Amino acid sequence: RNMAASSVARHMATVRVFARFLAARGMAASNTAEQLERPHTWKRLPGVMTPKQMGALLAAAKPDPDATPESLPLWMRDRALVELIYASGLRASEVAGVSVRDINTTLGVVRVLGKGNKQRLVPVGEAARNAIDAYLKECRPRLAKPDARDQERLLLSQTGRPLERVAIWQIVKRLAKVAGLRDVHPHTLRHSFATHLLIGGADLRVVQELLGHADIGTTQIYTHVDRSHLKGVHRKFHPRG
Repeated sequence: RNMAASSVARHMATVRVFARFLAARGMAASNTAEQLERPHTWKRLPGVMTPKQMGALLAAAKPDPDATPESLPLWMRDRALVELIYASGLRASEVAGVSVRDINTTLGVVRVLGKGNKQRLVPVGEAARNAIDAYLKECRPRLAKPDARDQERLLLSQTGRPLERVAIWQIVKRLAKVAGLRDVHPHTLRHSFATHLLIGGADLRVVQELLGHADIGTTQIYTHVDRSHLKGVHRKFHPRG
């Protein structure tokens, strides 16, 4: 049926569970599904941008030349959003939950509430701090509504409400289209953050801590992405590459 190995594995898992149920209830003499071989599934490598592509995405968040002085400088919010995700490797849901109090631009860290309500402190680079400071000074005060729900959230919509995960995806997709990039979403920035750190020589355990992964096996997928870079170097320089 030309199914992907992952789809075959899911179907076979269903068959194994059903066969085990039949055997347990005495409706079958034995669990015949035990004879089935498990298909080998490959982990799908995440999409990663080059530093040049990342620069193009950031540059897409820029002032509108036709904007009036009264216009809201939402590009500052969009720049702060993209810079923060890439600088700290945050998930879309995590960056949506960041409050103003969670950002410490003096120390250069952001407090993040990740999966399982686990908190972690992640460094924020200078470029991201500058973008956040500009947004806090020139844009956010014009968006904030004193009586709004969750008024402490860092990133606000044009109506003063906190940006939700879906809106963050839409902003990133729109900026990617302006930059001429395809298949880019917030998690692409997180993948790029991790991969660029490893290529630069960062320790895998450190990257695991920054990403908030409970299992280092989840982080190891980025070492495979790094190996794809090494393969390119091998092909380029090895005499029989």
